[in-house]
Amino acid sequence: MRHRMAVAVLALGGLLVSTYLLLYKFGVIGSMVCGAANECERVQASRYAEFLGFPVAAYGVAGYLVLLILALYGLQESQLSRPAATRWLAGLSALGVGFSLYLLYLELFVIHAICRWCSMSGVLILTICAVSIGGLAGSSRAPAP
Repeated sequence: MRHRMAVAVLALGGLLVSTYLLLYKFGVIGSMVCGAANECERVQASRYAEFLGFPVAAYGVAGYLVLLILALYGLQESQLSRPAATRWLAGLSALGVGFSLYLLYLELFVIHAICRWCSMSGVLILTICAVSIGGLAGSSRAPAP
């Protein structure tokens, strides 16, 4: 149960980060607070800031929202002893880790700029995945006789 609570908190953080990036992409936020050299703005202005016609941040918002809802669903009393929610959390977050690694590759070797907000999102999704896998490992242990 604790791992689902942790995932819910982490997913909420990821949702906030992704929403910030999406608001910037839509022009709601004038300039991005990122640090020196405006590397975040460079990443967000690149052609790789969109994937299949949608802003990458929109995928983040959708993904973190799904993870948050799934984690909260898994906290319902009827779901506490069932591992299905944790399996879904682990699987979906693993997809998110893969996508984040692809985006990190683009930042390092194609765009040559690192967005701190994107990096924070990557750390959050990696942590969600690790916590979910840990939750799976904990739920698969047989109780002691």
